[in-house]
Amino acid sequence: MGRFTRRTFGVAAAGALSGALLAGAGAGTAAAREGGAGGGGHGRGRGHGRSPRMRGMWVATVANIDWPSTAGLTAQEQQRQLLAHLDTAVERRLNTVVLQVRPTADALWPSPFEPWSQYLTGTQGRDPGWDPLGFAVREAHRRDLELHAWFNPYRVANHADPQRLVADHPARRHPDWVVSYGGKLYYNPGLPQVRRFVQDAMFHAVERYDIDAVHFDDYFYPYPVSGRAFDDDAAFERYGGDFSDRGDWRRHNVDLLVSEVSCRLKQVKPRVRFGVSPFAVWRNKGTDPAGSDTRAGVQTYDDLYADTRRWVRERWVDHIVPQVYWNIGFEAADYARLVPWWAGVVRGTGVDLYIGEALYKVADPAQGPAWHDPAELSRHLTLCREHPEVSGNVYFSARHVAADPIGAMSRVVRDHYGTLVRPPR
Repeated sequence: MGRFTRRTFGVAAAGALSGALLAGAGAGTAAAREGGAGGGGHGRGRGHGRSPRMRGMWVATVANIDWPSTAGLTAQEQQRQLLAHLDTAVERRLNTVVLQVRPTADALWPSPFEPWSQYLTGTQGRDPGWDPLGFAVREAHRRDLELHAWFNPYRVANHADPQRLVADHPARRHPDWVVSYGGKLYYNPGLPQVRRFVQDAMFHAVERYDIDAVHFDDYFYPYPVSGRAFDDDAAFERYGGDFSDRGDWRRHNVDLLVSEVSCRLKQVKPRVRFGVSPFAVWRNKGTDPAGSDTRAGVQTYDDLYADTRRWVRERWVDHIVPQVYWNIGFEAADYARLVPWWAGVVRGTGVDLYIGEALYKVADPAQGPAWHDPAELSRHLTLCREHPEVSGNVYFSARHVAADPIGAMSRVVRDHYGTLVRPPR
């Protein structure tokens, strides 16, 4: 999701979510997509058999995965393509669009903090002549769709050459903020000034636009690259004095980002919700008895330093969208085991649970038989409805929602989306 996906641009571990990072898994190698006070959740318990309330799709802009289809199109053609995605969402009886507006330390709106995204014009920093985020919010709301603004906090570039960034890019003005790792550039999560900057950059959009939610994906510390170390020695020496274990310090850094964003949202725009879409395995049961009955080669707690379970328990997020990108019966990470585990995590917290769905895997020749059955995704939703904590599903990604491979999305709509519903509020 070659074909680029949301994770192709993470690190070499991009193939992880389709199985490459699952210990002993033979799931194929196609890549899968991309301490402050916490705020309370917005839980709305659902009973068995109710129609799923969240029906969303991701619109990825990094590398022009979904939109625009290529860089350098005219403003009119970019707008036409974006409207087509919104109209497809309505046709499929979805109610939420999650639009990636900060893919690589850049912006899809006129930002005083960061340059215009290269994925619009082909040149980073070049004004596209219109305001994509403002247009998207207005047109989504005209169609009774929610617009969730999707930000990637720490990714700077999908290459390792700072000279390729626009001359006044913050990463060039502050080279000490940047770590080169696995052929990519990242902001260092261990620096307080970085944490302040990325929040300020994102909150410019929050304060300026009538968005319905702030959305983070699964990238915090980068996916591990074999034989490479993330060089944060200097930051750990300066700021890690209270921690004997670097992993605990890194998790603390990410916890601070998440809890501070939550607190700031409640202060600035309390009606705007906060959601995170993590890799679906917090920890394997073999690592931690509280973990899921999985054997994943990546665990968010240990490898991305993202304690996603804590964020739910502390109610720092209003909803969580684990990317459960495997089929029912997949041995190393069974959809039918992960969904109940996540239902247990959110139970009693007031945090909404939506399940991320791997529509992009359907009919992919690299995937196993389950993904060539047009009923597989529909069975996912049937299983979800056995767990009242599950409030809906989100599909990766928009171009696949439109393409409807082997009729799988049409089957979901026919079986589960008989009428339009408003998104959970």
